[in-house]
Amino acid sequence: MALTLVIANKAYSSWSFRPYILMRHFGIPFAEVVIPLAQETTKAEILRYGPSGKCPVLDDDGLIIWDSLAIIEYLAETFPDLAIWPRDKVARATARSLAAEMHSGFMGVRAHLPMNMRRPVRARDLTPEAAADVARIEQAWAEAWGRFGEPGGFLFGAFSAADAMFAPVVSRFHTYDVPVTRESRAYMDMIMALPAWRDWQAGAEAEGWRVEKWEQV
Repeated sequence: MALTLVIANKAYSSWSFRPYILMRHFGIPFAEVVIPLAQETTKAEILRYGPSGKCPVLDDDGLIIWDSLAIIEYLAETFPDLAIWPRDKVARATARSLAAEMHSGFMGVRAHLPMNMRRPVRARDLTPEAAADVARIEQAWAEAWGRFGEPGGFLFGAFSAADAMFAPVVSRFHTYDVPVTRESRAYMDMIMALPAWRDWQAGAEAEGWRVEKWEQV
């Protein structure tokens, strides 16, 4: 097995961040291809690897899997000895529900607080839509801790795909200095201390590509 993960800029690509942090955390070896966003050749370059023209893409010896959540599910099937999803059936179902909600929702946060791992930490006033998303995310985290983990800890006791799916939210909340509960802040600090996070952060800071519309927010 030879896995290649095709990702976009580490500074900006929330979708790419999810499978990356999961694979690094669980020690799944892979080669890495980075394609910069917002270039004339971006879509054509990505189409060399996957049919959607979007990152991330996972290539497993010619088997192509695209979309972050599909990649995570494929990895969970391919590496069943790793607790990528919680082992308990109820916890696993809840974790998948939260991951799917993250995958398809929270457009207020996505639009108003774009991910930029190089952005200096400074507050931005929230729109009503973004504020509602923040409230729901914190509610979801608190409910997971209440049933399956500990306040401020990983959502389901140990790091899982659910935490990987929310990693870009952690970045956004930190970068834009979003007011959160003490428990949420502890969770964010713990995620940001992971070696896999630090690897990604170092890569983002080393990139020379800039997309001005995201740098000016």
